[in-house]
Amino acid sequence: MLDQILTALLAVIVGVGACALYYVGGNWLLQKTVKSVHRRFTLEPWLFVAPALILLGVYLVYPVVQTSILAFYDNNSRNFVGFANFIWAYRDPDFLSAIGNNIQWLIIVPAASTGLGLAIAALADRVWWGNIAKSLIFMPMAISFVGASVIWKFVYDYRGPESEQIGALNALVVAFGLEPQAWITIPFWNNLFLMAILVWVQTGFAMVILSAALRGVPQETLEAAQIDGVKPLTIFFRVVVPQIMTTIVTVWTTITIVVLKIFDVVLAMTNGQWDTEVLANLMYDWMFRGGGDYGRGSTIALIIMIAVIPIMIWNIRRIRQEEAA
Repeated sequence: MLDQILTALLAVIVGVGACALYYVGGNWLLQKTVKSVHRRFTLEPWLFVAPALILLGVYLVYPVVQTSILAFYDNNSRNFVGFANFIWAYRDPDFLSAIGNNIQWLIIVPAASTGLGLAIAALADRVWWGNIAKSLIFMPMAISFVGASVIWKFVYDYRGPESEQIGALNALVVAFGLEPQAWITIPFWNNLFLMAILVWVQTGFAMVILSAALRGVPQETLEAAQIDGVKPLTIFFRVVVPQIMTTIVTVWTTITIVVLKIFDVVLAMTNGQWDTEVLANLMYDWMFRGGGDYGRGSTIALIIMIAVIPIMIWNIRRIRQEEAA
């Protein structure tokens, strides 16, 4: 344990030192070698951005290009098979089931996380312990998806009808005189139980962003509505929400992109069993398990990327439109 901590500290020191040496040394070298002030100002941004561009090229651009190529080859990436992998995906029942599950996640999780985050952000400011509540709700954001899954495994734990239940949900069920259940093995409902984990994590993110947006709503509009005798609930939905709609949409799209890539929760909780398979987990199975099929695994990865791109483009265009306005 101590060796791991020392290794991590050494990595941080070396990494920060290398970055500082690069920027300080690079700036000094640029000033010594380039005499023209105009040319120096032109080169300085590229000098500072170069490491990030190199890392993006190596760890983002190259994998995207290579994955796109592998999607048109067979399992060993030797023979070109054209669109055979895409035809397989269209006909494969496991892939179609994963698509259906992903659609459920896309409908429920962003809406639930954004709605709960907005409700909590609006209500927490009305009580004296609101900041404490916000801190507690935001805390799951500091936990990894795998860590959150381990916590919720204890919530859904099932020990058999004759055993003492240590799972919080089953303990509650037994307390009401009902039979305990293996919750994550019940088709359809188990997907909802898995979604609850991501909602639990993402609600804190939505709450923080929307809380900041609510603080930016002009008080004059609220006071004018109150003078006109408008009810508080109507003020919230007719006056406040339209003014922060851009932020709501941004939060919703951000969580949607996270949902499209959901993998950790499913892998840690069910590994795709009991009809809980999602695209990212199916991609992992085809790519790294059962001997590995790089063609089909790359095809699923490419489909996930294609599904994310329209949402990103729409979000970027909306932000630009708001900036232009």
